[in-house]
Amino acid sequence: MSPAAGFARTLRAEWTKFRTVRGWVLGTVVAALLVPLLAAVSAAGSHASCDRNGVETACPEPPLGPDGRAVHDKFFFVHRTLDGDGSITVRLTSMSGIITYPPPDHDEIVPGLVPWAKAGVIVKASMEPGSSYAAVMATGEHGVRMQHDYTGDVAGRPGGAPRWLRLTRAGETLTGYESADGRQWAEVAAVRLPDLPAEVEIGMFAASPGDLTVKQADLGGLIEQMRFTETTAVFDQVKVEGAAPGAWRHTDVSPTPGTNPGEVHHPGSAVESGGTFTVVGSGDIAPVGTDGGMAVELTLTGILFALVVVVVVAVLFVTAEYRRGLVRVTLAASPRRGRVLAAKALVIGGVVFAAGLAASAVAMPVGKHLLRGNGNHVLPVPALTEVRVIAGVAALLAVSAVLALALGTLFRRSAAAVVTALALILLPHVLATASVLPVELSLWLLRITPAAAFAVQQSIPEYPQVVDFYVPQGGYYPLPPWAGLGVLCCYAALALALAVVRLNRRDA
Repeated sequence: MSPAAGFARTLRAEWTKFRTVRGWVLGTVVAALLVPLLAAVSAAGSHASCDRNGVETACPEPPLGPDGRAVHDKFFFVHRTLDGDGSITVRLTSMSGIITYPPPDHDEIVPGLVPWAKAGVIVKASMEPGSSYAAVMATGEHGVRMQHDYTGDVAGRPGGAPRWLRLTRAGETLTGYESADGRQWAEVAAVRLPDLPAEVEIGMFAASPGDLTVKQADLGGLIEQMRFTETTAVFDQVKVEGAAPGAWRHTDVSPTPGTNPGEVHHPGSAVESGGTFTVVGSGDIAPVGTDGGMAVELTLTGILFALVVVVVVAVLFVTAEYRRGLVRVTLAASPRRGRVLAAKALVIGGVVFAAGLAASAVAMPVGKHLLRGNGNHVLPVPALTEVRVIAGVAALLAVSAVLALALGTLFRRSAAAVVTALALILLPHVLATASVLPVELSLWLLRITPAAAFAVQQSIPEYPQVVDFYVPQGGYYPLPPWAGLGVLCCYAALALALAVVRLNRRDA
C-alpha cells in the first residue's frame, strides 16, 4: 500500500472514531451554538441613546469615507470653488492653540498645540462630511504631512510654521509641495483620487484633535479622558489659480451641536484682513478608531466560551484512547505513529474549523443587526475584513484544538492537558484585556503566547496619525492579524513534534 493510501485509510478511521462518539459530536455542536447564542444575548442587552435638549434620541453616526469606513471630518474651512485643474499656494506664518484642563492639575486652559494639530491647504470633493480630499499641512509635532481620504498619510520635512505650502490639481492627481522660503520647493507626495468630481472646493483649513490622557481608576482598570483643543493658523501670500472669482466662503464642517437648538459647541472662525487669514478650528480629518463605535468582532465574544468546549473535545479525542487502553490497538493498525497523530489533527482541526466558520458567519450579522436596532453604532469595515475576521476566528479555534490534541498526547491525562491548553491560550488573553496588568506586560503576553492569535479578529487597524489608546482593552493587538495567528500555529507545530517523539517511545 502506498504511503498516501495508508494515510487516507488512517484518516478515514480517525474520522469514523470522531463521528461515532456522541459526546465529541455534541460537544462540537455546543461550541458552535455558543457563538451565535451569546452574540444574540449580548447584543440584545446592549442599548445606546443620546440626550438632546432633554429628549432621548438616537446617537448621530460618524460619516463614512470613500472606502466605507467611519471617519472624523470636522474642521474649519475657508474655501472657493475650483472647476477643473488649478492650485493654491500659501504661507503659513504661525500656528498656536489651546488645550483645556490638561494634567497634572486639570484646572486651567493652557496655550499649546497637540501633536496632531494641523493647518494647511486642502482640496475637497464637496462639503459633504466624508467626501474625498487631499491636503498638505503643518502639524503640531509631526512636521509637514500630505494626507488624503482619511487613511493616507505621507511625511514631509520636520518642523512646523512658518512654512510655505502648495497643493495642485491635475485631473485626478493631487500633488503637495512645501518650501521654507517660497522659492525652492520640495514635493511631499502625489496622490490619485479616482472619484474626484470636476468641481471641487479649494482653500485653507485648521483642525485640532482632542488631547488624550489615560489614568488608573480607583477600583482598577484605566480611564480615558479626551479634552477639547483648538488651533489658530495664520496664512498670508495666498494665491489661487483656476478658482472661480468671488469672495472666500467660511464653513464650519461637521460642527458639534450645543445644548440649545441651533447652538454650536466651540464654533470655529476665520478673519480676513489685508490678505492675511486667521483661521481657528478644532476636530480632525482622520479615520475613526474603536472609540467611535463598536467593532464587528464584539459580536464574536462567544468564542471564548466555545474555545473551552473545543479544547475539552480535542483533548478527549486522544486521551480517551489512553484511558480505555485502546491506543495500542490504534498504533498496531497503523505502525507509523506520526501518521496517526497527523490524521487526528486533521480531523479535529477540520471539524472545528467548519463548525467555527458556520458559527461566526451566523453570529456576526445577527449581532450587528441587534446592536444597530438597539441604537448602537457598529463600525463598518470592508467586506473582505469581515471575511477575514470570520475565517480567522474559525482558524483560531481549529489551531487551538490541534494544540490541545498535541498536549493531550503529551500528558495523556485529560485534566492536565485541558488546564495547560487554557492557560496557554485563554488566560493570557483574559489578563491582557481585563486591565489587571501593566500595559507593557499585556502587550508582551499578546506577542509571545498563543493568545497572540486573538489579533486575527481585530477589524479596526491602528493609525499612526490618529489619537487613540492603542491597547488590548480597546481592541488593539500588538501583532498584525495573521502574524498573531502564526504564533499560535508555531506553538501547535512544536507541540505536535514533541507529541510525535513521545508516541515513538516504546511505552506509548
